Amino acid sequence: MVSADAARLGFEPARLQRIDTFVRERYLDTGLLPHVQLLVARDGEIAHFSSQGAAREGGAAIDDRSLFRIASMTKPITSVAFMQLVEDGLVAVDTPVHHVLPELKGVGVYNGGGAGVAFVTKPTTEPMRMLDLLRHTSGLTYGFQNRSNIDAAYRKDKLGEWHGGDDLNGFIAKLGKLPLEFSPGEAWNYSVSTDVLGAVIERVSGQTLDVYFRDRIFAPLGMDDTFFEVPADKVDRLTDCYAFHAARQTRVMYDRGAESSWSRRPNLLSGGGGLVSTALDYHRFCQMCANGGTFEGARVIGRKTLDLMRLNHLPGGADLSSMSKSLFSETQNAGTGFGLGFAVVGDVARTMMPGSAGEYYWGGMFSTAFFIDPVERLHMVFMTQLMPSSQYPIRRELKTMIYAALT
Repeated sequence: MVSADAARLGFEPARLQRIDTFVRERYLDTGLLPHVQLLVARDGEIAHFSSQGAAREGGAAIDDRSLFRIASMTKPITSVAFMQLVEDGLVAVDTPVHHVLPELKGVGVYNGGGAGVAFVTKPTTEPMRMLDLLRHTSGLTYGFQNRSNIDAAYRKDKLGEWHGGDDLNGFIAKLGKLPLEFSPGEAWNYSVSTDVLGAVIERVSGQTLDVYFRDRIFAPLGMDDTFFEVPADKVDRLTDCYAFHAARQTRVMYDRGAESSWSRRPNLLSGGGGLVSTALDYHRFCQMCANGGTFEGARVIGRKTLDLMRLNHLPGGADLSSMSKSLFSETQNAGTGFGLGFAVVGDVARTMMPGSAGEYYWGGMFSTAFFIDPVERLHMVFMTQLMPSSQYPIRRELKTMIYAALT
C-alpha cells in the first residue's frame, strides 16, 4: 500500500509501488521468501506500508498485526536502555565492565590452547569498557561463527542459549572463564557483547531486562507488541520462521508460529537478539530516534545522547572493513563505522549504495532490517523470516529502490 500522501512526502508513488512488484516477482512467486513486509516513513508519516505472503504455511496473509522475530534488531533497543542509565548518572560509557560485572575481572586474551587443551591467556592491554560492549570491540565472540577455538568453547558451554540452563548471571559466570579473541578496542567482532550489556542493565537498574524494557521504553512508546515471550493471546499472530537448507537449496521450517519457542519465557533474556515485534512497533522506535529521543510526547532519551550514539566510535574513525575480525555481520563493511549500538555510514561512495552520511541501521539474522536517515528524514522497517540474513541481497535492493523513489 502506497500512502495517498507519498507524493507530498517527496516520493514518486509509482516507484514505491514498483518495490512491491519487484519483491513479489523475485522473492515470493519463486518461494525464496515466505512473506515480506515493508514500511517506509518520512517526516514522521508513513509513505508506504505493504504486506505480502502467508503468515503461516497454508494460512492467511501477513498484516499489520503480524509478529516477527527481530533477532539483532533487539541490540539498538538494549543500547538505548543502557544509555538511559548513563543519563541517570548510574554508569558511564567508559566504565570498566568488571566494575558492574565482577565475574569478568581479570579475563585474559587468547594465547594458545583449546580443542581439549587448557586455554593459555595473556593480560589485556586495556580493560573492557562499556564502550567496547556497545561498539563490539570487547574481544567477545559468537559461538555460531565457527571460526576459532573460542567459538568452539562457546558452543561447548552452550553460551547464549535462550532456553538452556543459564540465566544472565549464569551466562556471565561462564563467560568470565573463557579468553577474549583480542584485547578490547583492538578489533571489531560481532559478538554476545549486547547480551552482556543486558546483564549490566539488570545489575545497575535492579530490574529484569524485560521489566526494564517495558517500563522505560515499550510503555512510553506504546510498543505493546514487543516482548521476549509472546503472550498466549497473541501467539496466533506469530509468523512461521524458516532457515535456508544449503544441501537442498531451499528453505525449510525453523520455528512454527503455532508452536514457537518464542511463546515460552526464555531462561536467558537476550538483549542481543531475543525480541519479537511488529513493523508498526519498530516504526515507533525508529521515529523516536528520528525525532531526537521523543515520540508522541514521551521523552525516552536525550537528543544529545542520541547524537553521541550515532557517531562512529571505532578507534581513529576506522571503518569495519579495516577493523572487522568477524566472518558474520549484518552490514556491508566498506565506508561503515559503528556507533553506540548502530552501524553508521561514514563514506557513502565506499558503501556503493545510495544513502546519506550519518545514516544508521542494523538488522537481524532472520533477514529483518531497519535504517534511519537523518539527512533525508526517512526510515525503513523491513520484516520477513528467513535465516541466514546473508542469503539474498534484498536489503541492498530495497534500500536502493527506496532512495530511487525520492523526488
